[in-house]
Amino acid sequence: MSAGQRDTAVRAWLRERFGDRFGDRLGRQRAADAPVPRIAVVTDSAAALPPDWVATLPAGGVLTVMAMPVQIGAEIFSEGDVELDTAIALALAAGTPVTTSRPSPGQFERAYANAAAHGFAAVVSLHISGTLSGTVEAARMAAGKSPIPVHVVDTRTAGMAQGFAVQDAVAAALAGGELDGVSDAVEATLERTRILFYVPSLDQLRRGGRIGAAASWLGTVFAIKPILAVRDGVVVPLEKVRTAPKAIARLEELVLADLAGLAGVATARLCVHHFGNEAQAQAVADHLQASSGAIASVTLSRLPAVLAAHAGLGVLGVVISTRSSTAGTGA
Repeated sequence: MSAGQRDTAVRAWLRERFGDRFGDRLGRQRAADAPVPRIAVVTDSAAALPPDWVATLPAGGVLTVMAMPVQIGAEIFSEGDVELDTAIALALAAGTPVTTSRPSPGQFERAYANAAAHGFAAVVSLHISGTLSGTVEAARMAAGKSPIPVHVVDTRTAGMAQGFAVQDAVAAALAGGELDGVSDAVEATLERTRILFYVPSLDQLRRGGRIGAAASWLGTVFAIKPILAVRDGVVVPLEKVRTAPKAIARLEELVLADLAGLAGVATARLCVHHFGNEAQAQAVADHLQASSGAIASVTLSRLPAVLAAHAGLGVLGVVISTRSSTAGTGA
């Protein structure tokens, strides 16, 4: 796709998104004034991007999401396979081995070459923490063979903590940002974003080798309901709670404590992740929304299979991304 074709795609997207909201005339003006994005964004399926948001993006390749493989027994799946949710839930419940892998360097090479072929000048490629997956290393290997510059970012996190940074990178790219500007948007969002999560058991994290500093709790694995976080790219323990209801209540308390004092100064985007417990996650989202005036939006999101494989059934995660109350949502 040429730059002219991408320009047409972006204008069509703006007409569709803004025409009815601001009036057809203003919508057409926004479309006519829209810059042609020069920077492409590449990420991986651990970013947990909402499908509805991805579907709103203009055609032209501004965003590419690399699927991360999940192996259940002898069968290999990719995020988005229609059978995957059921297969992984059954495997986790039965104790069947579930493993994950990274996209290959060759897949990244093709993604970067495709961005160049579509007329982009450079790529920002941001990925799941390098201590949790080899994905970012595969991206770095491929970046050296790319026909256009590629800035590879180890987000040092996962889920929508990574996904919010992707959304803001795409917004900066669509606004006409250059490589430095898009990269700065990523770093700014990552600095303001935190993920907390509850798992019914540490066992699945132990099996996958992603347990980090929480390994010290393994001796009491059946007696506690742990609350964890991702800090500096690794899973770290926060608190040990005796029952699931108390753990969920404590998770909510920790989130609300993070939000305290933001009113009038900053707002927060939240995402509540779940796997196999959507109704429970909805209740948490509703309670948080009702309890804090600092929340600009709450998204409910199934945890991607590549993360659920390690967190296990019943996981609840809350991602908090704060920003100045005068800034947009980016979503």
